[in-house]
Amino acid sequence: MPAARFAFPAAVLLTLALLWELAVWGFQVPKWILPSPSAIWQAFWEMRALLAVHAAQSMLEVAIGVSTAVAAGVAVAAAINFSPWLRRAVYPLLVISQTVPILALAPLLIIWFGFGIAPKVIVVTLFCFFPIAINTSDGLTSTEPELIDLFRSMGATWLQIWRKVRLPAALPYFFSGLKIAATYSVTGAIVGEWVGAKQGLGIYMLRSSAAFQTAQVFSAIAITSLLSIALFLSVFALERTVMPWHFQER
Repeated sequence: MPAARFAFPAAVLLTLALLWELAVWGFQVPKWILPSPSAIWQAFWEMRALLAVHAAQSMLEVAIGVSTAVAAGVAVAAAINFSPWLRRAVYPLLVISQTVPILALAPLLIIWFGFGIAPKVIVVTLFCFFPIAINTSDGLTSTEPELIDLFRSMGATWLQIWRKVRLPAALPYFFSGLKIAATYSVTGAIVGEWVGAKQGLGIYMLRSSAAFQTAQVFSAIAITSLLSIALFLSVFALERTVMPWHFQER
């Protein structure tokens, strides 16, 4: 069943790649404008060692940034769940923060923190923080009141209610936000690297583009997509491991 589920999208993707190859060959499109899939694969194979180094740097930034976003997002969600006053004060600020373009903040982060890994990690954290914090907060407040009243009638403390009732109810929301964040995280690392970096897929794309090596740019884009898909699937596998009852009910 899982193989059959991906068979049709794979067939569509292969068909589009074949049409792309034929169109580039038939219209004699120059490589520096639009390379064919075979040229992209050749560029990837020739630069695979260098691409691995840049991809490893980007994934390091992603790992630190996502971990920081998870810790900060869950902490903020728990805080605004404990305090209705804090929720009224902070929740609107979280929404307003998304109106600020992160790409505009990236040059400021370079000025403040230099060209090291810190600005890229902060950009990844900013990309991932909002969906985790908002989804987790909504999950914590979505617990059925009747279930909470039942635990209170049995003498449960607020910590027991939070651990045994609110947290399990919030897990599906948390993982939904984490899947969104994981998909955005690689893009966040690349955005941070565009502004200033020595290594990473983002700086690799910029250098290749400046040299009119369009096939190399496309190969880096393909790796970015594959990494994002791999992170999404990893979160999905973790979700099934942590919440087997949720999928059994579905």
